[in-house]
Amino acid sequence: MSFAFRCLDAAADAPLLHSWVTRPYASFWGMLNASVEDVVEEYSKIQSSGHHHALLGIDDGVPAFLMEEYLPALSPLSSVYAVQPGDIGMHLLVAPPQGMPRPGFTADVMESVLDRLFQKPGVERVVVEPDARNTKIHVLNARLGFEPAGEVTLPDKQALLSFCTRESFHAARAARSLTPTRQSTQEASL
Repeated sequence: MSFAFRCLDAAADAPLLHSWVTRPYASFWGMLNASVEDVVEEYSKIQSSGHHHALLGIDDGVPAFLMEEYLPALSPLSSVYAVQPGDIGMHLLVAPPQGMPRPGFTADVMESVLDRLFQKPGVERVVVEPDARNTKIHVLNARLGFEPAGEVTLPDKQALLSFCTRESFHAARAARSLTPTRQSTQEASL
């Protein structure tokens, strides 16, 4: 599956993002009670930081997910682990499904995001720090090659720090391509 990416426009995209981040499924995003203005303010800060930025993932012309990439050395993570050259941080929020949910869609999104990050020059490892209670994302992270490094305390949460190396990602991607769901999807498209 292939997705397009475009730079997030904090003001223009805020109503859309607001409709995603204020839903119960996005509780770990930390913006359930945010206003549209709060979303504009948060993403304006992110986009102007110079080390953290957000992109919308587009599926067949429709915004389908939000990804953020950031430099861990310039984030609160720098105080909880030894940042290595080639580390890049990532956040991901998939939009609520439009119509029938598509099996494997979120994993396809994550695979596409990781592929994009590993194509960046110098990136050797992707770092994530989801809320320690967010078991669904921990399962997805493991499927795509992330290895947990342990819980860490960040200013806004207790997080499970995890890392995905380029090699781990490629091995997980190869394993995913052999799963029955993937095979039947590939066969159906032949």
